[in-house]
Amino acid sequence: MLEQLKKDIELKLSSAEAFAGAALPPVELSPAPEHTGADLSLNWAMAATKVLRKNPLEIAKQAAVLLREVNAIADATAAAPGFINVQLEDKFLTAAALDRRIKSSQLSKHKILIEFVSANPTGPLHVASGRGAALGDSLVRIHRALGHSCDSEYYVNDAGNQAQLLAASLKARIEGKEPPENGYHGAYLIDMAHKAPKDLKEEDYGRWAMEYLIQTQEEDMQAFRVQFTRWFRESELHKAGAVQSALEELEKNGYAYKKDDAVWFGSTKDEEAKDDKDRVLVRTDGRPTYFLADIAYHKNKFDRGYDTLVDILGADHHGYVPRMKAAVHALGHEESAFVPIIHQLVHLLDNGEQVKMSKRAGKFITLRELTDEVGADACRFFFASRTPNAQMTFDIELAKKQSNENPVFYVQYVHARIHSIFAAAAEKGVEPGDILTPLAPQERALLMKLVWFKPVLHNCLRDMSPHHLTTYLMELAGLFHSFYDTCRVLDEANLPLTRSRLLICQRVAERIKKGLEFLGVSAPEKM
Repeated sequence: MLEQLKKDIELKLSSAEAFAGAALPPVELSPAPEHTGADLSLNWAMAATKVLRKNPLEIAKQAAVLLREVNAIADATAAAPGFINVQLEDKFLTAAALDRRIKSSQLSKHKILIEFVSANPTGPLHVASGRGAALGDSLVRIHRALGHSCDSEYYVNDAGNQAQLLAASLKARIEGKEPPENGYHGAYLIDMAHKAPKDLKEEDYGRWAMEYLIQTQEEDMQAFRVQFTRWFRESELHKAGAVQSALEELEKNGYAYKKDDAVWFGSTKDEEAKDDKDRVLVRTDGRPTYFLADIAYHKNKFDRGYDTLVDILGADHHGYVPRMKAAVHALGHEESAFVPIIHQLVHLLDNGEQVKMSKRAGKFITLRELTDEVGADACRFFFASRTPNAQMTFDIELAKKQSNENPVFYVQYVHARIHSIFAAAAEKGVEPGDILTPLAPQERALLMKLVWFKPVLHNCLRDMSPHHLTTYLMELAGLFHSFYDTCRVLDEANLPLTRSRLLICQRVAERIKKGLEFLGVSAPEKM
């Protein structure tokens, strides 16, 4: 309904004699600041200043007069330096509350693949993997909800010398020794040494350990409520000859050359990617590098029909971005088809002190340990609450609190409270009915917030971050608390008003449940 209102406003402005003949800018609708008492705010007049060559406040005053004639607008006023504040009719808000549509009527045929986590199968998943998992899975859910064709993928690096190092590390643990210096030192290998089959041959140590850890990672993702469309193994590429095929494609396009008995990728040839140096594709002994395998994997994604490849990467992958952008271009695709998202580090806080972690020393908190400690709900909500380009501090004690200080509890509690209201209403035989007007200020605020749900989801995709949704849900919960404290819902002396407010409660609960679903968080009916 906001989209239709925007079109109606643009039509009204473009047909006005005062603005005739000008290439007018598009209208952007924003929530109005609370002190204005309005529902919407437009900065259109300031955007139109250059085109119309008038003072923005004068433009805003002229536009406000016109907008009062638009259906669904109760009033419009101008404010310095050129804002237009709009108050909507109650009937618009009540109709919007009944509108459950999220998915666009025109579904996109553009195919998107989001790859995330993709941790090496040499150890259990750590906390940073949880942040990437929450980010990627929420983006997949929101894309699909809005009608996009979107798949998810976990890339398993099960080829190369990792299996050999893992084998040497496991062998040492089985023999009661320390792993080699460049091996894997985590305590998980001691546990694996006890679980290894007694008849396991030494040459099979690496493969057994890797398969065991891959299964562990799959279980961790299931416990974290992440379902991938596919777990894609690097070994599949080598078996299918895809690595050699990618090399031939680069050679054909003039991006691969030989130097010092090795084959190199001319990444500095691509000026837009701005990689700092050329990269080795095939070593002097004929073995392909990990980079060539990654290029082959991205070529495979395009060959499977995906139009946009989203890679969610850890904080140590900044240097990977320009070389992969250059590789995508070298394969004959626009660099815009490759969308890298780098999420920053996670710092754990326990009882007010930062938890020291070192992957090299094998001392780190695993994702499963954190999930078991605070629950998947808190993990998912906390990880989603910050934009990926910002470092975050995860307060373990806060995540465990059963109080309004804990943001996920704060939101879930509203959902549970509404269901307790429904239960009390059902005992009295009262069901939701039509929303009555005029609306109380707290009712208006709630209904107006419901209107912004779909735009918030679009903002999540625009910025490739679900943090807009966690903020929205917390604000919606806050507005409900204000409504509940001020507006009596169950009033036996006024059943029409009770039914009206039950419907408002119902729509709020639906929005919270759906929003939490997109974040991979449960919406309990009792707490």
